[in-house]
Amino acid sequence: MPTLDASTSHLLLIDFQARLMPAIHDGDTVTTQAAKLLSAARILDLPRSYTEQNAEKLGGTVANLAPEQGETVLSKMSFDACRNSAVTEDLSGNATLIVAGCEAHVCVLQTVLGLLDRGHRVAVAADATGSRTPANRDAALSRMAAHGAEIVTTEMVLFEWLGTAEHAQFRAIMQLIK
Repeated sequence: MPTLDASTSHLLLIDFQARLMPAIHDGDTVTTQAAKLLSAARILDLPRSYTEQNAEKLGGTVANLAPEQGETVLSKMSFDACRNSAVTEDLSGNATLIVAGCEAHVCVLQTVLGLLDRGHRVAVAADATGSRTPANRDAALSRMAAHGAEIVTTEMVLFEWLGTAEHAQFRAIMQLIK
């Protein structure tokens, strides 16, 4: 089925880190969109995971996306998070990975390619993914799409997760969009 189904989705937030985000083009917009995805995933009780690249140097996840108890934070040094066995174990199964993160042309790109190589269905939220320059972000999104990732927006994901205006959490999710 081509639409995203909440019952088979897993949100993966890649490297939204304190020392990195100030350098990201439109970083506030990128984190705001990622926060909408995260809030919706929490409301709908979907699995959620985070990666942090070299957290000792880049800091932890930014405050507005801070992991809550029970959410998995996976530390890594490789740009492709799939090179870390803890990540591949956490993301095992048939879930569709909804990916957002930074930097699009480094860790997001390499991780998405790694996930695709492992047979995962991957949807990248373009408006919740950033790089220091728009050219790097755009090239990364094009390359990910060329290799089979679906390029989506935050609102596409939210409405597909709901599926209907009769969903029990429709009003709660609509509050995220307004």
